[in-house]
Amino acid sequence: MSLGADRSYKMKLRDVENAFKYRRIPYPKRSVELIALLAISCTFFLFMHTNKLNSRLKEMEVKLQPSEFSALGLTGNHVSGHDAGKHDDINTLHGTYQYLKSTGQLEELDAARLNNTPKAEREFVLFNRIEKTGSQSMTHLIKELGNQNGFETFRNVIQPKRSILDSFVEEREFVHQLMELSEPSAYVEHTNWVNFTAHDMPRPIYMNLVRHPIEKVISAYYYMRHPKIAAQYARRNPDKKIQDKTYYDLTFNECVKQRIAPHCVFDAHNPFNGDWRRFNLHLCGNAAICKQLNSEATMQMAKRNVEQEYSVVGTWEQTNVTLAVLEAYIPRFFAGAAKVYYSQTETFTRNTTPHNNSLDEDVERYLKDSFKFELELYQFVMQRLYMQYIAINKPRFSDIHI
Repeated sequence: MSLGADRSYKMKLRDVENAFKYRRIPYPKRSVELIALLAISCTFFLFMHTNKLNSRLKEMEVKLQPSEFSALGLTGNHVSGHDAGKHDDINTLHGTYQYLKSTGQLEELDAARLNNTPKAEREFVLFNRIEKTGSQSMTHLIKELGNQNGFETFRNVIQPKRSILDSFVEEREFVHQLMELSEPSAYVEHTNWVNFTAHDMPRPIYMNLVRHPIEKVISAYYYMRHPKIAAQYARRNPDKKIQDKTYYDLTFNECVKQRIAPHCVFDAHNPFNGDWRRFNLHLCGNAAICKQLNSEATMQMAKRNVEQEYSVVGTWEQTNVTLAVLEAYIPRFFAGAAKVYYSQTETFTRNTTPHNNSLDEDVERYLKDSFKFELELYQFVMQRLYMQYIAINKPRFSDIHI
């Protein structure tokens, strides 16, 4: 398929790839006074205790109660990073389920309210994949599902260099190019969220994947230093200087400790800010604000898009949950996804670069601070994914081991 050689933003497309009653009894005056004093004391104690309890409940409610950017009650504010994993942690599937159940919100949970697929105005999936989240594996899975479920799959040819943001004109050009693709179909590219409505074009079905931001950055660091990947990069960028052995031997911990720019300086003022270091960007869009690293404003925009625009944002960290949600919320394209995936799991493992994931304490503290809002967005996405999964499994959830 040709999309026009005269376009400013060229693309070649190819196949690839969810209650006291009380009695009045007469007492002597002093007894009455004593009782009154005791009553006042008890009332004051209960008031203070209730007030404190109410405050604690209010603090908990922000996790799953409506906020400005979260009509579904998700904030992601209680991120614990690598420490998340306790069974009563709201950042886990079990914790989310127990909280919804204990607060009476479970019965009100409705899968339809969490499903944005009906908002789509076209049988077209846009997977604007985020770097180092296992997007190659998902791309391959989409390709296999296309063959099984009868839809076409397309992806862009990787460009040597690309701006971190697209201008409105470039975005419009991209939208018009995608409109030339047939239906039903799925398209895959490392690109930011695109507002089709702003270009008077029908909305697609948005989907994406995420990964723990710190693990994502570590993975990207070693990925770029893998011999095979380094060779590919050199072929695409022949004008770039070839790095020496010390570059490839330097560990991530040491690189961060020495604040070696640009890849190990995670600073909002660092002009590099490569998009592989965060996913706020791809979920935020092409507005100037989306370029900011570790920005609350960028995060809030991304939250808004995830909640109101994306059908599913999953993760390979929760493979079963993600595949189940994809099958339930985007069935036209992902019916049978779990069966296909588990029948040939090894073939969906792409671009893996084994490395040491451990962090020194000072490095971990620095990264948690540097990626504060990236981490909050990540937990927001995970809580939404858990709620989608719980919603579709409510009738039999008590029988599911979580």
